[in-house]
Amino acid sequence: MTSQPFTIRWGIMATGGIAQTFTKDLLNNPATRDVHDVAHKVVAVASSSSKASAESFLEKVKAPAGAKAYGSYAELVNDPDVEIVYVATPHSHHFQNAMLALEAGKNVLCEKALTVNAAQARKLVETAKAKNLFFMEAVWTRFFPLSIKIRELVSSGFIGPVYRVIADNSFGNDGPNGTLTFPNEHRMVNLDLAGGALLDLGIYSLTWLFQFLYHLQPEAEKEVPRTIAAMNKYSTGADEMTNIILQFSKHKSMGLAMTNMRVPTDIDGHNSAGPAIRIQGPKGEIQVMGPAYRPQQYKIIKSDAKGKVEVVNYPIPQDPERQWGHGMFWEADECARCIRDGKKESATLPWSESIVIMEVMEEALKQGDIKYPELITTDVFDPKSPLNTGGK
Repeated sequence: MTSQPFTIRWGIMATGGIAQTFTKDLLNNPATRDVHDVAHKVVAVASSSSKASAESFLEKVKAPAGAKAYGSYAELVNDPDVEIVYVATPHSHHFQNAMLALEAGKNVLCEKALTVNAAQARKLVETAKAKNLFFMEAVWTRFFPLSIKIRELVSSGFIGPVYRVIADNSFGNDGPNGTLTFPNEHRMVNLDLAGGALLDLGIYSLTWLFQFLYHLQPEAEKEVPRTIAAMNKYSTGADEMTNIILQFSKHKSMGLAMTNMRVPTDIDGHNSAGPAIRIQGPKGEIQVMGPAYRPQQYKIIKSDAKGKVEVVNYPIPQDPERQWGHGMFWEADECARCIRDGKKESATLPWSESIVIMEVMEEALKQGDIKYPELITTDVFDPKSPLNTGGK
């Protein structure tokens, strides 16, 4: 007799594009990705603007009957049927929104970038720890089977010690007369929403650096990198182009993380320009084809390969019934397993690592002289903050 999968009950905070994508993935049949031990149930969604917006969201994602629609985040986090809250608001709002859920006693999966600064990240972790709750940053790419396989290859010494990682996640949004192709109030360039290339796009470049240059370091030898950053600012004051060098001097390794909004990583959409990520050791190189946030292929070039390149494909499974599959379900599966097993953090992306990555980004923003408003940088929780109430 087969046992029933552990089913976790989700509440979705916000109704934008990323929330829709994630929720549609939650509703996929786990068997289509060969997962049989955990399952997901969407029990509620909240919009800070109106209940009607939440109702429209449930229709768009084809949620099952019985899922509740709320017109405030407070109602969502106080719903006793919700076990875990997915925070899908802009990263400017993450600290206040995630704290609202944690203070209400809910487990939390919070979209990346986790916060706007390291103090906020530390406060979230302290609160989760004090309240004995599960908490994780939603860096979905880390949980791809492709990412797991490459980490295993590197850990095995397949290419020797990794001395250098180069990663780029850039979009081509160059417009006429030096402008970008979206308006100044758009979240990508709006300082009130912590806009800029780094927090939105560059987090993926850093994710690839950290997976191999930091995450795989033995715990007793963890080394926080030295950060050297250069930024070009857009007319709004947000960063439009950022390059970061991470130096791990004790481990004799370095990484280059690149991101910008002017020219794309992949000019034609077919990876004709080559890999988005290069992981290099003395015995070989692993090249990950872009986009950096949703890769489906990597290549192996060994130093003794004599021109031979091994290509490995990892297509993202689709649910034939829903005709959908984006790749965010794997991080959701991780949340379910951790909560089932009584774990408060994921070994794949521990709290300490999210904090170090946030420290790196904060230092880069400081070197680039990027300044965000106090409303979104404070680490003082306010349940009545307009970030929690939608200004109501």
